[in-house]
Amino acid sequence: MKTGYRGSLVLVFGFIAAVSLCHAEELRVVPSGALEISQGAPFHVSIPYNGAVLVFLGDDGRFFRGVELECVAPVEWLSYPDSLALSVYTDLSPPVDPAVPSVTTGRRFFYGTLPGKLRAVYQIPLSGDHNLETTPYAQVLSGHVPPASFPILIQLVPLTREAKAGLEKMDFQVSARPILGDEGAVRINFQYPEHLPDRPFSVLIDDKTVETPVDILLKEGEHRLLILSDDYRNENRLFRVERARILDLDIVLEDTAPLLFFEAPEQAVIFLDDLALEGMRGPIPVEPGFHEVRFQVSDYSIARNIQVRRGKTYRIAITVDVDVSESE
Repeated sequence: MKTGYRGSLVLVFGFIAAVSLCHAEELRVVPSGALEISQGAPFHVSIPYNGAVLVFLGDDGRFFRGVELECVAPVEWLSYPDSLALSVYTDLSPPVDPAVPSVTTGRRFFYGTLPGKLRAVYQIPLSGDHNLETTPYAQVLSGHVPPASFPILIQLVPLTREAKAGLEKMDFQVSARPILGDEGAVRINFQYPEHLPDRPFSVLIDDKTVETPVDILLKEGEHRLLILSDDYRNENRLFRVERARILDLDIVLEDTAPLLFFEAPEQAVIFLDDLALEGMRGPIPVEPGFHEVRFQVSDYSIARNIQVRRGKTYRIAITVDVDVSESE
């Protein structure tokens, strides 16, 4: 189901009824609204005692290691202990349309009595290696829900008829937020020389070959990028990945032709292989091999033969020395 949201969780609120169907249950969903949840502060909504929440995992769910759900009850709730349960359903099929009543099936991932306190927090892992632990603050649900099993349904279920009259007057504040992992991503953008496009090269990050250098997941911190090629200059640089963020890294690929940089007084004329450079100081690409460089300042001229190699950069400078001697 396409929601139109990116990098977010989406909640849709309504009512559902469930009928057991062996391993799956039939769910009749009557949505009543939608809410987007970002990586910032959690959003919340008021739902009744038999309300339901439809949770979508956005594209940036790759940075999430879990989803945290919070249910805040009114003070009156303390007078009705053990009267509500919370259920979590996954693998909904067919997808639920949040704009119209729907019938779908889902697998029950969790079912438990809502604790008799004003605030209950549940954490749903998204993978088996989540490293989340139950604390006095939050309960980590057993197992995990992979991103492919989203969207999921969170349902409040009344357990006693006697308490129904009192519960009908209550609203529960339900909120959700992502639990971020310790990873970010790097997106490498290559710029090719106009005369040398699409030549082969290898990309290594932390000495490991990268087959597709687009949105690469990495642990937060510093990493090393190495680019090796016979047609472009090798690149070796450090970059830093931030948690739950994408770093755009622009790489300008350069021809391996030797490059010459010249340093000389402004009035000097520089000749390369008997051709005046007309004020050019570099970088000047040349063919590998032997070249003659000549500097001319007024009537003074000095020439040198140099040998340059592919993929190298050369700085060529003329220096003027002053020799002071003393005699009787």
